[in-house]
Order: sequence, then C-alpha cells, then structure tokens
Amino acid sequence: MSTKINKKYAGKELDYLTKVLNSESWSSTEGSWTNTLESKFAEKFNAKYAIAMNSGTSVLHAALVACGIRPGDEVITPALTVFMDTSSIIHCNAIPIYADVQKDTFNIDPADVRKKITPKTKAIIAVSLYGLECDIPALMKIANQYDLYLIVDNAQHMGKHKGHITTYSFENSKHISCGEGGIVITNSQAMASCMRKLSNHGFKNSTAKEGRIKLNLDEFQSPHYKRHSMIGWNYRLSEFCAAVALAQLERVDELVARRRNVAKAYMDVINEEHSSLIPQFHNLDHTYWTFAVRMYNWKAFRKLYVSNGGDGFYGAWSVPYLEPAMQNRMFVRINPKIYKDVKYEGKICPVAESIQPTIAQFKTNYRVESEINAQIGAFRKTIRNLKAPLGGFYK
Repeated sequence: MSTKINKKYAGKELDYLTKVLNSESWSSTEGSWTNTLESKFAEKFNAKYAIAMNSGTSVLHAALVACGIRPGDEVITPALTVFMDTSSIIHCNAIPIYADVQKDTFNIDPADVRKKITPKTKAIIAVSLYGLECDIPALMKIANQYDLYLIVDNAQHMGKHKGHITTYSFENSKHISCGEGGIVITNSQAMASCMRKLSNHGFKNSTAKEGRIKLNLDEFQSPHYKRHSMIGWNYRLSEFCAAVALAQLERVDELVARRRNVAKAYMDVINEEHSSLIPQFHNLDHTYWTFAVRMYNWKAFRKLYVSNGGDGFYGAWSVPYLEPAMQNRMFVRINPKIYKDVKYEGKICPVAESIQPTIAQFKTNYRVESEINAQIGAFRKTIRNLKAPLGGFYK
C-alpha cells in the first residue's frame, strides 16, 4: 500500500483539549464544546438534532425511553450483536425478542423480524454490524406497517441518519473515538427533547438543541427556581471528550477511508490467493469497523496467524441470549413480575448460532503503513500455510 497512514489523534485534539483546560468550563452544562460537537455531527450525518452522551449504551437507553418503551413491552433486536443492545432493553424493564440474521451480511433479517412481531412489540433495534449498514428500507417498511419505532445502532458504522433514531459510539475502537462516549441523532424535536432531559438529570431548561443549563445564572441560582421536569440520569459527555470527538469528526472521512484501505488489502489477499475464507457481504457504503470473515478451524488459523506476526483477531461476541446473564436469568431480579416467565433457550435464531463461532474480525484501525504491511503479510502467509491441511473453509 502506498497511502501514508497517520496516527489516529493527528488532528486538532491537543489544541482543543488545551483550550478546554484553559477555559475552566469543563462540564457540558456550561461549556460550548459539546454543543458544537452536536451541531456539527447533526449536520454531517443528516439530522436535525444530536445529543452527545457518555457512552453508546447510554444513547441506546435514552433512545428506547424516547420511543416510549414501558415495562413489559417487547423490543426486537438482532441475535448477532453486542450484549449492550440487550441490556439497554432490560434497563427499560422491557423484553428482548431476538431476530435471526442473514448469512451473508450478518445483519438482522427483516423476514425474521416480521415473524417475531406480537401485539406487545413497540420497537426494533437494527445494528449495522462491523460497518455494514443493515437493510433499513425493508425494516422501515415493517416499522411503518406495524406502527413501530426503528432505532438504528450505528456504533460500528459511519452512515447517515435513516431510522426514527440513530445511535453512534465514541468508544476507543470506533471510527470517531474520545475513549468513551456516544451520540444520538433524530429529526424529531419531541424525541430529542426527551433524550436531552433524560441524559441531563431531567433539567427542565434542557432543550432538543441545547444541553447548557447555566446560561442564565440569575434565574438558575435563584432559591425559587424549580429545576427538574422529569426523572433523568447523568449521561452527559464532558467537554474534554467532546473536544476530542470534535477534532475526530473534522477528519472522519479520512478515518473511514483509512479503514477501507486496510479492508481492501485483506480482500485483495483473499482474491489473489483464491482463499475459501468468506468475507462479510460488502458494498461501497461499508465503513469497516472491522474486516469480518467466516472461516474453518478458527483456533488453528488464529494460532498460526499470531506465530506469523499477526497481532490476533477477535471472534464474534456470543449470541446475546446465550450469555450467562441471560441463561442464569439474572435479569429476573430487575423486575420479577415482568420477567418471571421469560426464558431463552438455544435454537431461537439458528443462523446466528451457526455462523457466530466461525466469524473472525480483523482489525482495520492501523495507523502506520509498516504495521499494515506486516499484518497483511502475516494474513497472506497464514492462508498459504493452512490452505492444504485444513481442507477448506465454511461456505
């Protein structure tokens, strides 16, 4: 590869952090960095409103609350995704209902979503897994037909806003990263206002566009001022994290292009070596949080890849309902009345359960060209070493 790869934090991060430090306005309740991040993010990703929070899980929880999810409601979620899509539903005392995934995209299958809808269903969480956008048009058609809300979890994808609510993560491994954080966008003023207040202790002067609550100190510091119009949480993003995320947002196209270049290098090796590794379906909109493939003999490939100089790769997370927290029914303690008869057993989503053990996620966030070349070299060498003895890969 000839493209020069720079370090991840090579923009204005340090400059912005210094300005925050010198301002001594370190909270989003009075500073302006979070507000600026929100307005720029909404503009970039085609939404009217954006609310930054302290994690991707927080924005998922807030999104569900804004959709009016109540105890006992059902929310459909993919059977192949991070556990936090499940836990955010349980935080609302709602019931996760798992839809199977498509074998080629690894994303939620709209046909199975339709099968899982009941009179209790209120929303769908659709995850754009590994950077590949899910089938939003088909899911939105279903949502409109059954009067449901569609929440698009773009924690791993840098796509535009296309659901009723779209969420993103700023966690350390994501395209835009400030260590921890997240942001949610919507075109609904009512939903944005709800999520803002929810994330900001329920302060009544929080608005869809504004998280700063101390702009008028004469009013705010009065002993007669009533502050809280709803019960909320402290999900606020600090000004320091907002400043870093803003600097990353300014370079997001470059950061995505870098990951696409790395993914292309992996793909070129697979094609050139006529490998039977099966990549996740890809298109021009894929932003490659990771480069994911299905393979035979996962452990053997990883062991040899590391011995060849590769720095390892990740397997897919367990199917959420097979995690110990769901199998031992720890969630029942949260609301015994609602969850007393809720049980999750195997074979709920056979496609997800069959492909999950075969998925390998290769990193795409390398920042130095020599590192990329080393990893691609190890990848090629491993494919050549294992091609004959393994006798093929999953198809």
